[in-house]
This record gives sequence, structure tokens and C-alpha cells, in this order.
Amino acid sequence: MIDPFWEVLRLTLQVTGLALGVAAVAGIPSGLILARSRFRGRGVVVAVIYTGMGLPPVVVGLVVYLLLSRSGILGPLAWLFTPRAMILAQIIIALPVVTGLTMAAAEAINPELSLQLRSLGANPAQEARAVLGEAQPGVLAALLAGFGAIISEVGAAMLVGGNIDGQTRVLSTAVVLETRRGNFGLALALGGALLTLAFIVNALLLRFQGSPRRLG
Repeated sequence: MIDPFWEVLRLTLQVTGLALGVAAVAGIPSGLILARSRFRGRGVVVAVIYTGMGLPPVVVGLVVYLLLSRSGILGPLAWLFTPRAMILAQIIIALPVVTGLTMAAAEAINPELSLQLRSLGANPAQEARAVLGEAQPGVLAALLAGFGAIISEVGAAMLVGGNIDGQTRVLSTAVVLETRRGNFGLALALGGALLTLAFIVNALLLRFQGSPRRLG
């Protein structure tokens, strides 16, 4: 038997929500800085980010597994086969996506906007908020892409979480488990729940796109 549905759903929301939140807090400012500044080595940083956007989740899971194993440098944390390990893996998956797409959205903004803001006496923080406001649709797309990359991924979650009953089982890994057991009806129901959850979260994020922007 799988976990009670609501426990699986709760853990799915917890793991994915925390991972996306960290990726957003770190990735949006990083993408904005990369878009609006030039420095030595920037090309290498951008190349690393774009490479990270295409990382297979199972490879991320393998690397995190090795880091968190007893012989790994993060082994003393004892995070392997816990939700924390799953969150860490999903942050690594989502962060390049959020950063790269935010950077692309900010780069598409007319550079004259910054010049106009500076001429009006805007400080760097006000300038950044204005640029971010103009890039809002692209930033929203970055968040949606990051969410989509982690909500349905299986490889990393299975490797570092172990799909343990009552501890690390989320909707995506539950679908795989029930499919292997031949419980196709239940697997389809869980898959439908996963799609419904993704739709609800995407709809809520898209709602912000239509909200009035306050640039401060």
C-alpha cells in the first residue's frame, strides 16, 4: 500500500515548494545581475548556467547521492534518503533554469530604461525593481519552467530519497511504484493528481502576471 494520498501530496508540495522558493530567491537576483553587468569571466558563468539548464535529473541525483553518502563530503549531515536530500537535488535542477531565463528576460529590456531611471535620480535598488517589473512575464516564465522541471522529475527523487513509504514518497515516485506493481488504475489516478496540482500552481502563478505592477 502507498502512503495515504494526502501525506504524499503534502510532501510533494513541501519538497517542490521549498526547492522552488530557494531557487527563486537565489536565481532571480543572480539572473538580473548577470543581465545588467559585465565582468571578466561572465561568459564562463553564463555557459555554466546554460549547461545546468539541460542537466538530466538522474545525473543530479547521482552527484547529490555521492555527496551525501557516508564517504561523501556531506555525509556527516545524514541527509541521504530524507526530504532534505530531495530538496537539495531539486534546487540544483531548478536554479539554473530560473537564473538563465530571468537573465534572458532582463536582457530583452531596452537598455535605455536604466539610463532614463538614472537620469531621474533612481538608486540601484529602484533601478533593479523597475527592470524586474518590466521583465515580469519572463521572470514568471522562469518560475513556471523551474517548477515544471522539478514537480514531475523522478530520477533524482528516487536516488536521493529512496521512495520510502511514509518518509520520502512523492507523487511522481508513487506513480512509478504503482506502475511497476501493475496497479495501472492507481498510477493513472496519481498521475492525474500530479497534473492537477501542476495546473493549479501554474494558474496561481499566472494570476500574478495580470496583477498591477508596483515598481516602488
